[in-house]
Amino acid sequence: MAKSEVELMEELNFEAAMEKLEQIVAQLEGGDAPLEQAIDLFQEGMRLSKLCSEKLQQVERKIEMLTEQNGELKRQPFSPEEEGGSIE
Repeated sequence: MAKSEVELMEELNFEAAMEKLEQIVAQLEGGDAPLEQAIDLFQEGMRLSKLCSEKLQQVERKIEMLTEQNGELKRQPFSPEEEGGSIE
């Protein structure tokens, strides 16, 4: 049984999805693709972008910080905004 395009995309890890997305962006920026192909590339790029965003959100939910409060270690969700730094 052949896997659907959605199933194949979901199997991509974050790095592979980002690499494929970068390739699509480069093709679109080149401006050489015919209109129909450009539309297909754009749609695939949007799906990959959504997939990457979902994978990042999953990782954020998994990351926890251990903080010390009143001499006791406590777990709390990681929140980069509270750290005062920015992610680049």
